[in-house]
Amino acid sequence: MSPMNHEQVVSQAVANRYQNAEKTKMDVMTALHNYRGLSPKLDKFVFNDGSDRELLNLDGTIPVRYKGAVYNIPICIWLLDNHPFSSPMVYVKPTPDMLIKASRHVDQNGKVYLPYLHEWNLNSSDLPGLIQIMIMTFSEMPPVYTKPKTAQPTTGSPYPTPYPTNPPGYMPMPGGGPSLPYPTAQPTSNSPYPPYPGQAGYPPTSTPYPVYPPTSSTGYPPSQPGPPAPYPPYTVGMPYSPYPSTTSNLSTQSTVTETNTTSAASTGTITEEHIRASLISAASDRVRAKLRDSYGGAQAEVSVLRQQQTDLNEGKAKVEGLVSKLEQEQAELDKNIRVLREREAEIKAVLSRLSSATEPLDVDEAVTTTAPLYKQLLNAYAEDQATQDAIYYLGEALRRDVIDLDCFLKHVRSLSRKQFQLRATMIKCRAKGNMAG
Repeated sequence: MSPMNHEQVVSQAVANRYQNAEKTKMDVMTALHNYRGLSPKLDKFVFNDGSDRELLNLDGTIPVRYKGAVYNIPICIWLLDNHPFSSPMVYVKPTPDMLIKASRHVDQNGKVYLPYLHEWNLNSSDLPGLIQIMIMTFSEMPPVYTKPKTAQPTTGSPYPTPYPTNPPGYMPMPGGGPSLPYPTAQPTSNSPYPPYPGQAGYPPTSTPYPVYPPTSSTGYPPSQPGPPAPYPPYTVGMPYSPYPSTTSNLSTQSTVTETNTTSAASTGTITEEHIRASLISAASDRVRAKLRDSYGGAQAEVSVLRQQQTDLNEGKAKVEGLVSKLEQEQAELDKNIRVLREREAEIKAVLSRLSSATEPLDVDEAVTTTAPLYKQLLNAYAEDQATQDAIYYLGEALRRDVIDLDCFLKHVRSLSRKQFQLRATMIKCRAKGNMAG
């Protein structure tokens, strides 16, 4: 399927089904771009309660390097409708020619359990990172091995064939058992898979003997009987990282030592070389475990420090905003104080001039205007108030029988006409001067 068809399938799958369609599409397309062995599909998924839902899944193979050869491990990644808020569901899908090798990371039904899935985070977790962690994990603990076709003879070999008797696993619904089988994919007969890695514990309790890697990357790895290979102990923490050069040197030295002791291993006796190889293997496992612990702790501390840095940057932005606002208010306040002091100085100067004046104050000259229009408005307002007072006192005179009714009506009519003209003049003056009211 071409990348354009991938994008079309993903767009149709996430539309009206996923809460965060854009984020889901971006995450899926990034994973498909980096791992071309995967392809998107929209299938029905059956949950533990019997309900089903159409979900987007990435079905195909991922490349895993094991003992110098690259194998394609079949997997299927299901995305819930609230991705990326919830972690995906990952399963190993063995073909009819393979069996599942159960471990701490893969159960008998093929479901994958990783610390990366358990500690899934919206901001720092994505599908490419998940696939990378799976590749690193499966390179140390292959999840599948070739199904034995014929019974291996027990004579001529000091070790039994490490084939389990469990049947091929099916992928169950999340949280459930194998009662509701997961839909299987079409087998890929041309994809190579690693052999059964063994059943050794942590650390190895038996003497490790070398097992030759496959001679090519095509076809299934050989299913010759051999002793189990030791695996590093399980650590719950951050995702795995590439080992430093010192660990690689230990692994190389261990491989060389085991190869040198192959001829002695055929005798079935334990020599100093066997003990030395076992000690080197245990030491390398111990170093790997400590490196993973140190890396996980450092990653956790870095994550906490980054979160603190983000919080501090947000607080810094808020504080800078408040400081800027306070500076603006301070500048405006200083300006108002300066204007107030200037007005206060003017008032004091006027008061001192008035107190020192010898001539009496003319009330009509005390109030002046800056333009003739304002003077006309002021005079009209003063006359209007005086006319209003005159009408009031005419009414008082009529009430006390000082004047008769005819005289009252005559003067009130004249004053009212004058008052109307004055108020009309004030309205025109306000309109001319663009004043309210």
